[in-house]
Order: sequence, then structure tokens, then C-alpha cells
Amino acid sequence: MKKKVGVRFKAGGKIYDFNCGAFVLNVGDQVIVESEKGLGLGTVETLPELVDETGKPGKPLKNVFRKANEKDLSQVEQNMALEREAHAFCMKSIKDLGLKMNLFSVESTFDASRLTFFFTADARVDFRQLVKILVNRFKVRIEMRQVGIRNQAKMCGGLGRCGRAFCCSSFMEKFEPVSIRMAKQQGLSLNPTKISGQCGRLMCCLTFENETYRKLKQGFPKIGKLVTTKNGPGKVTRHNVICNRLTVRLEEGGDMEISLDDIVNDRR
Repeated sequence: MKKKVGVRFKAGGKIYDFNCGAFVLNVGDQVIVESEKGLGLGTVETLPELVDETGKPGKPLKNVFRKANEKDLSQVEQNMALEREAHAFCMKSIKDLGLKMNLFSVESTFDASRLTFFFTADARVDFRQLVKILVNRFKVRIEMRQVGIRNQAKMCGGLGRCGRAFCCSSFMEKFEPVSIRMAKQQGLSLNPTKISGQCGRLMCCLTFENETYRKLKQGFPKIGKLVTTKNGPGKVTRHNVICNRLTVRLEEGGDMEISLDDIVNDRR
């Protein structure tokens, strides 16, 4: 039996399982773990638990190397300083080369042996000359990674129109498909400026309640359908599924909001 612990490397990132061995760890502890790119520093997100690997195929869990100490935290601060320097230098080099790319983040591995430059662009970019300049300047492995605009928002973070931190950068581990139909389902404005996030794409939170709205709407007559109410026949013009109410435009004139239970019968 082994003990596994969940570790996250950056806010909003995926939680990875590691074998914590005999270490006594608590949520929030910073640890040094073995990763595919060497040693890395992460934060404990889930408490250690026993796991039975008997008969379970798959890759064995990598190990927690040690708890982070003062030297490790000092190394992280040095890496952050290197990232800022690399970002500024790369921005200048991009301008000098006239490349059409938007550099927004630089990440260093824990041992500072590799620098990864994240950018967005409207098309593919020939950055071979840029890589040569960066290698000559920093003497480490250089990786250029082009990502989508939603990933940029996740990595940079910020505040949404709701006043809270971006969902993608605070707790979402992966992006779910979002469609305009979800906004229609929830009776929201279809104005793109009101249902789009800072990334310019439809807001991820449209997916959170979509299934609830879909189930609640199953018992509602469709918009435009003729129904008979206690006050006479009319046409359904609006739904308020959360309050179990709907708006009906009566044939005799005027709109009225009624409970779903006030419908006498649907008119075909």
C-alpha cells in the first residue's frame, strides 16, 4: 500500500498525484516533487490517502522528494527574477525582429535549466531567429509555446464582470465547450459584450447551470405556444424557470405572469 497526495503546481492548474512515502503533509504545504522535467515545486491540495495499486495498470506514481525549505524558496525567487528579465529581453527582441506575436508569460523550471515562452498569434510564427537570440543570451534550453486566448486568460488571471477572479484561473482544471444555445437556454441577453469574458470568448460560467435549466425547462411549454389559463387563452412569451413561472400574452390583450400550475391545458 502506498500513500498518494494531490499536488498543484500553479493556481487553477491540474492536480497531480504523487507518492508521498513517509512524509506527513498538510494542505498548503510546499513540496519538491519529481516531474518529467526534473524537480519541481508544488503545493499540497489534497491530504495523503492510502492507495492500493494491486492489479491496476498504468504508470507508477512519481515521488515527493522533500518538503520545500528556505533554500528552495530562495531558488523560486531567483527563478521569478530570471523570468522577468527573460520577458523584458524577449519583448525587445520580438520588436527588433518585427514578429507578429503577443508574448504574455515566461516560465522557468525549478532548476532554471529551461525557459518556456508563452505567446498568442493570429497565425504561425517563424521564431527560429528569436530562439537563437534567446539561447545565446540565457544559455539554457528555450521552448516557444503558442496557446489560445482562453489559455492566456487562465495563465494571466484577472477579474471577471462579476467582480470575482476568473473561474479558469482559480478553480477550473480544463475548459468545457460553451455555445450560444446555453445563453438562450438560460434566457440571457445574446449581446456578445454581455456574455463574453475578458478573453473575448463566451463565458465559461454559462456551462455551470445549463444542465439545471435544461431539466427545469422540460416541464414548461415552449415560447410561442398557445396555452389556456384561468384568465383565458394566450401565447407564452417568457420563462422564469427558477421561480416556476412564465409570462403569457392573453388573446384579449395584456401580459400576465403566472405560475406553471395556473395553466389549465396546452392548446395544440
